[in-house]
Amino acid sequence: MQETDLSDEKLLEIAKNAARNSYAPYSNIHVGAVIVTDDGKTFTGTNIENSSYGLSICAERVAVFNAVSNGYRKFKKIAVITSDGKGIMPCGACRQVLAEFSENMEVITLDKDGNVIRFKLNDLLPHAFRL
Repeated sequence: MQETDLSDEKLLEIAKNAARNSYAPYSNIHVGAVIVTDDGKTFTGTNIENSSYGLSICAERVAVFNAVSNGYRKFKKIAVITSDGKGIMPCGACRQVLAEFSENMEVITLDKDGNVIRFKLNDLLPHAFRL
C-alpha cells in the first residue's frame, strides 16, 4: 500500500509488477491491477487460476478485495495490464464488483498501440445491477 497521487503510467507499472505474481498455468495470461482509494492509497491484485476454472479470480477483484479487507470502500481509479505490457479490459464480473463501490471510477489500461486509455466505469457498465 502506498499513499500518493501517481501518474497513470506509474499505476500501470505497479500493475505490471503485480502481474508477475500471477498464478495462470492454464491461460498463461498474467494480469495485474492496482486500485486507488479516494485518499490516494493503492492496493494491488493479480489473477489466480484454478483447474476448476469457475474458481479462478481476476486481478481487479483481488485488488478490490485487498483494499476492502484493509478497510477501504471508496475508490477513484483502477489500472489493469498484463505482465507483457499489453492492455486488457476488466471482464463483466469485475465491472459489476467495481460498480458496487464507485460507478464513476476511472479504468486505465493501454490500447493496442500501447497508448494509455481511460474510461469511466459507468461507460463500460452503463446499467450495473443494483438491489
